[in-house]
Amino acid sequence: QVQLVESGGGLVQAGGSLRLSCAASGGTFSIWRMGWFRQAPGKEREFVADIRWGDSRTTYADSVKGRFTISRDNAKNTVYLQMNTLKPEDTAVYYCALRRSLTTQYDSWGQGTQVTVSS
Repeated sequence: QVQLVESGGGLVQAGGSLRLSCAASGGTFSIWRMGWFRQAPGKEREFVADIRWGDSRTTYADSVKGRFTISRDNAKNTVYLQMNTLKPEDTAVYYCALRRSLTTQYDSWGQGTQVTVSS
């Protein structure tokens, strides 16, 4: 069973930065993509960014392009989300997720880390 543990959330003022980390563990597993999603109060969970493990190809939601950067450390099975120029509308619980192959969906999720951006 894959376990994902996030860290790095917190409270920051608008314009500030935070870096989230997510480490995957739990025996033998393959990684095709890892990504970040977020859920704000009263809203549905939405995609933020993900990275393809083999070649580090990245995808971003339009709302975070140019401000957020996703990266990975193969050796540590860890994915990072560097968030710059944060806005109050970025306030949400951020979830890390893992997708094992092209034919599967994101099926392993972390428990989430709160990011709060004050105006």
